[in-house]
Amino acid sequence: MKRFLAVYIGTEESMHASGWSALSDAERQERERTGIQAWKKWVDDHKDSIVEVGAPLGKTLRTSKNGVEKTRNDLAGFTVVHAPSQEAAAKLFENHPHFTVFPGDSIEIMECLPIPG
Repeated sequence: MKRFLAVYIGTEESMHASGWSALSDAERQERERTGIQAWKKWVDDHKDSIVEVGAPLGKTLRTSKNGVEKTRNDLAGFTVVHAPSQEAAAKLFENHPHFTVFPGDSIEIMECLPIPG
């Protein structure tokens, strides 16, 4: 089986387009409860394919030859799965709560390649 990194993408535009930012605190908390339950069900339904459940991602710092600086990106979280192909890995995330309950845009799936050597 190959390993795949799934990166959850969420943009400011998706927060507004989904109406998430217009929800009241009570509505948002209810949606979050519903989303977490759906996420846990997704994890349980796919437990045989999950290598690392992953986690939400926080603020970003970039380190380069210029040093360390604050930056922003659209990465919201990650999960690592194993599957026979990239297509099979991508199908695991169809109808995922990241974008069916939460205001996420998409999930990008890429193979974790062996280090050359």
